[in-house]
Amino acid sequence: MSVFDNREYDNHEQVLFCRDPESGLFAIIAIHDTTLGPAAGGCRMWPYATMSDAVYDVLRLSRAMSYKNALAGLPLGGGKAVIIGDPLKEKNEKLLMSFARYVQKLGGQYYAAEDVGIGVEDVEIFAKVSKYVFGLTKTGDPSPFTAIGCFHGIRASVQHKLKRDTLKGLTVAVQGVGKVGQHLCKILHEAGAGLIVADVNSEAVAYAVKNYGAKAVAPGVIYTQEADIFSPCAMGGTINDNTIPQLKASIVAGSANNQLDEARHDKMLHDRGILYAPDYVINAGGMLNASGDIFGEYDVNEVMKKISGLYDVTLRIFETAQQEGRLTSEVADELARQKITEGKVSKK
Repeated sequence: MSVFDNREYDNHEQVLFCRDPESGLFAIIAIHDTTLGPAAGGCRMWPYATMSDAVYDVLRLSRAMSYKNALAGLPLGGGKAVIIGDPLKEKNEKLLMSFARYVQKLGGQYYAAEDVGIGVEDVEIFAKVSKYVFGLTKTGDPSPFTAIGCFHGIRASVQHKLKRDTLKGLTVAVQGVGKVGQHLCKILHEAGAGLIVADVNSEAVAYAVKNYGAKAVAPGVIYTQEADIFSPCAMGGTINDNTIPQLKASIVAGSANNQLDEARHDKMLHDRGILYAPDYVINAGGMLNASGDIFGEYDVNEVMKKISGLYDVTLRIFETAQQEGRLTSEVADELARQKITEGKVSKK
């Protein structure tokens, strides 16, 4: 099947396959839309089982970045990159610099940053050969900012679904306590929420148990826990045909990208009375922070104001969906496409 036939293709402007046998690099850069500005999004390194899996992932992620940046009010388009390989075994400076050269050749059409398997220190290596990178030491680790934005999204969800303006006494099941998930646990704990956590990394789980009083469960049973909110903060596709029937939470709101395995899974959640907070809306905090590297201006106070605004954006999506009898994901997608269309009109 060609890229053009992929169900996630969605009229991407460019899909670039990057191969460098000398360094072992095999990467894909997907540029979804540059109407509002240059495409910007993280670079992920992951040992995909097949090339089809990698293509599917990068197309979904890049489109989500277009929508994320549009709804966050950033003058940026959407793009994403994936490096195929195990970051624990195959990542090295030569491979990273080879990838960055491909980014440099695009001449600013795409800006790369950190993502799963690629850290800030790796982006610093990118910067040795490409000026089209962001999320450097100037703006710092984006994880805390992503977690803060996610927290505001959870607050909006609780307000809309449970009619509560506090999380005190509520229970949140956090799937994935990596960098973002760990920061989110800290914020939730300080807000008075009880925590149930799961992760394949036993040390990360132990940290959350020790520091935030979390209850630890096996990754396979996190869906079945008695919780008010289920918060996916690991890899995407965890909300699917198998997991939705297991959920006992009335809200799904987390930081992971592409949480719905397929678009139809929002309908499945809705039919079960579960409110879904569109992931690319509430996980935009890291992007709002890191994009300061692209624009050359950075004020952490202004960033925090913009991140707090995600509460109102999320609540507005919920209210519109309720008033119009639509799914929250449909409303969010439509609002993002409207902003992109408006950008096209203004350029004519």
